[in-house]
Amino acid sequence: METGTLFGWAFGEPAREKNGAYVSGLEKDALENARETAKAKGVTVVAGSEVFTALGANDSLVELDHAPGKLVVRCTVRIEGQGAGKLHAEGPMNG
Repeated sequence: METGTLFGWAFGEPAREKNGAYVSGLEKDALENARETAKAKGVTVVAGSEVFTALGANDSLVELDHAPGKLVVRCTVRIEGQGAGKLHAEGPMNG
């Protein structure tokens, strides 16, 4: 079976980035975004493959000026199915 990777995204309020419950909610939203993207591409997310990264406005290597809310939670997932081998989460995009 072919495998690949995708990103999912959620955006939040930077003032709440230290609130664990709030960030957990954003992680759920980012995973759901990844699942929706996978479904739209005709592939499925491998259960338990999600990895989360939270990027706040103070992260010096990240340009967040155009990100809604300036707190970004990214979810990277492994996917499988027909055509999944052509999908790769790279940089900020699914390509």
